[in-house]
Amino acid sequence: MTDIFCHANEKAWEPTPDGNRRRVLVHTDELMMVEFAFEKGGVGALHSHPHVQASYVAGGRFEVTIDSRSEILETGSSFIVPSNLVHGVKALETGRLVDSFAPCRADFLG
Repeated sequence: MTDIFCHANEKAWEPTPDGNRRRVLVHTDELMMVEFAFEKGGVGALHSHPHVQASYVAGGRFEVTIDSRSEILETGSSFIVPSNLVHGVKALETGRLVDSFAPCRADFLG
């Protein structure tokens, strides 16, 4: 059965291939929520995937690039990445992103 609730600090952090950390909070086959943590200078390398992604800046400041367009976003800001667009982030200070993916990123479930 899928967990439909996640309490604070209930899920374990795991390292990402690019040197940051993530934890899958909740998911169904159709939707997934994942928290990412970055140290200052941390990079989420440019990449693309078929999933639609909506992201909320839960803390810090990030340079966000989507389809060759870059903006600086701070705590409380958000962005959306349509399917298959190249995107990435750079942490301008220590920070966290909360990303939602539709459908679920099965590759994050290990």
